Amino acid sequence: MLTETTRQTVQHLVAAQKHVPGALLPILHDIQDALGYIPAQALGNIAQALNLSRAEVHGVVSFYHFFRHEPAAAQVVQICRAEACQSMGAEALWAHACSRLQTQGGTSADGAVTLEPVYCLGLCSSSPAMVVDDKLHARVDADKFDRLVAAAGSAA
Repeated sequence: MLTETTRQTVQHLVAAQKHVPGALLPILHDIQDALGYIPAQALGNIAQALNLSRAEVHGVVSFYHFFRHEPAAAQVVQICRAEACQSMGAEALWAHACSRLQTQGGTSADGAVTLEPVYCLGLCSSSPAMVVDDKLHARVDADKFDRLVAAAGSAA
């Protein structure tokens, strides 16, 4: 169930873009920017406004890893899992991050950090790469991961 504020936010953002050709992705980006995720309860409203089926909207939201289904924690860590990063140790880095944050991806048990996979951060020559709270970092290993996450957590 959407709160009244969330429902109004979604309605406003949909109304602002629904007449633009190819409006679905811009609307989804606007909603995620405003709310931090795409509420499942909003999919029907978006679909109706764009004359699409709910399944079509759900298909787009679930296809792109960028879109969240739940709000993220205050700290967001994204680890690149594309081929170049995989070849330079991203799988071991992901395993370390999961172990350290006690999650298999998603929000940590304490709710402090959301760990997300991403598929190319554009730092292939300096892989493995990750993002901590919108800041890119290259050549990340387990020690660097620990330092970056600790520093970001203490700054929050």
